[in-house]
Amino acid sequence: RLVSKDGRCNIEFGNVEQSRFVFLIDIWTTILDLRWRYKMTIFISAFLGSWFLFGLLWYVVAYIHKDLPEFNPSINHTPCVENINGLTSAFLFSLETQVTIGYGFRCVTEQCATAIFLLIFQSILGVIINSFMCGAILAKISRSKNRAKTITFSKNAVISKRGGKLCLLIRVANLRKSLLIGSHIYGKLLKTTITPEGETIILDQVNIEFIVDAGNENLFFISPLTIYHIIDKNSPFFHMAAETILQQDFELVVFLDGTVEATSATCQVRTSYIPEEVLWGYRFAPIVSKTKEGKYRVDFQNFSKTVAVETPHCAFCLYNEKAKAKEK
Repeated sequence: RLVSKDGRCNIEFGNVEQSRFVFLIDIWTTILDLRWRYKMTIFISAFLGSWFLFGLLWYVVAYIHKDLPEFNPSINHTPCVENINGLTSAFLFSLETQVTIGYGFRCVTEQCATAIFLLIFQSILGVIINSFMCGAILAKISRSKNRAKTITFSKNAVISKRGGKLCLLIRVANLRKSLLIGSHIYGKLLKTTITPEGETIILDQVNIEFIVDAGNENLFFISPLTIYHIIDKNSPFFHMAAETILQQDFELVVFLDGTVEATSATCQVRTSYIPEEVLWGYRFAPIVSKTKEGKYRVDFQNFSKTVAVETPHCAFCLYNEKAKAKEK
């Protein structure tokens, strides 16, 4: 399958001619797309690396100015940085400077301009590193992709009659009380198609329209919804039947787009169904009930539960029955 049940895409890029350097141009997106273990490695390495690098520079300043104890400075000697006695103390001063701890034991004097310039430069660079890395962590945590994990689809799709028409039905639920604003749901049927010219198109996409009773735009998504696709003459499922659907080669990918109410960020939830996950002649069990206190209760134990119902073996059969009924 191209799309897993949790929405991840199973695709691999090979022989990409562009250099990987192009990913560094958009470094922000690259950092955000990294997994947490790589992101935390970069986060820790950025701070430790900058502290150690500037620690070396502070040690070099002290060495050039002959502030270190091995040079036996005189009593009247004023060092560039007070109390730097070696590489360790230089590293500690670098850390104190960049994270603005300022214990007061080590401090820059007005003796040399080099130390003052290095102090300013490290302070500015430290603010940039803090802003970028902390911003990347915050953006990673607040990404709308995490909100999508609280939207769930039914394990199976079902085909049964609804409103006198043969429909393919899927159940979707919002596990949070906060809404997705401006929600829109649609589908794509992926299959291999051979054109009249003999060309084989893998993953050919066919639009699948899903609706609910109130339409497919701006869903009031506070409770689980059953969305359905009407299997009419324009539907790719029209020529399928209960006996032949398992022999078909297709993948139905369902998308739900919406805006997160809390952050105003857009998110997309995806899932997919293969022929083995489409149950012909079933409907979903009831899931919403009303308690004695007047509250509406959603029983997620029945969320993916299905019940067998009498269903025509194919959409073509249903249309023939209606045509015969009209003739009589």
